[in-house]
Amino acid sequence: MNHAPIKALVAEDEPVLARGLVKTLNKLWPALQVEAIAHDGEAAVSAALQHLPDVMFMDIQMPERNGLDAAEQIVDDWPEDKPLPLLVFVTAFDRFAVNAFEQAAVDYVLKPVEPERMTLTCQRLMSRLQERHGGDAAALALAPLRALIQAPRAEPPLKLIQAGLGSTLHMVPTSDVHFFEADDKYVRVVTGERALLIRTPLRELMPRLDNQQFMQIHRGTIVRTELIDKVVREEAGKIHLYLKGRTERFAVSRSYAHLFKPM
Repeated sequence: MNHAPIKALVAEDEPVLARGLVKTLNKLWPALQVEAIAHDGEAAVSAALQHLPDVMFMDIQMPERNGLDAAEQIVDDWPEDKPLPLLVFVTAFDRFAVNAFEQAAVDYVLKPVEPERMTLTCQRLMSRLQERHGGDAAALALAPLRALIQAPRAEPPLKLIQAGLGSTLHMVPTSDVHFFEADDKYVRVVTGERALLIRTPLRELMPRLDNQQFMQIHRGTIVRTELIDKVVREEAGKIHLYLKGRTERFAVSRSYAHLFKPM
């Protein structure tokens, strides 16, 4: 019986490292077909949605968009009728704590990639691919992404947000904020009376907020938990959220849908 090939995507901004990773994979896992190599986050999203790989090796630090943001968009835009790809994050030993990766269901690989470590990773992926056919494919694929999103906070929660409005800097108590929303190169800080701008990306902001008061529901949206009024699941499976006293409809991405299940 002929089996469908196992497809992979490599996202790595350093061409030499990308070629080295592909060479190592070819040697350790001959049945794996690397369909594409992407050198930035935007290209990784496009290539993944074009080729629909079974496995993705995602560098964390890439230009245009980092690996975590790219992975979230890929998950959000992935066809509903296709199993999600398994994720392996590739990173240098930096501020992304190793213990966060170790909570992940698949794996992480540190640079420079060592063949011994990659051998273990390939074995784990082969096992996960077998499990995927008989279990919850979405849970297996989303686990590593959720582990990183929910990594432990290292600093006391922010009490004040320094936000700009025109030429004036305003000190906004976090208790006044209804939601944060990515807006091009800025993040909008929205209260009941006004909207201001900050430059801190949501990826860096969320770990500094009190996770009892704020919840991330999309790669571009953080909402105040106590203001959540209702969550609506549409026939197509999409989820939207509404806040008390506001008219906006907020999309809940696939990466965060597990947070909203009936009790």
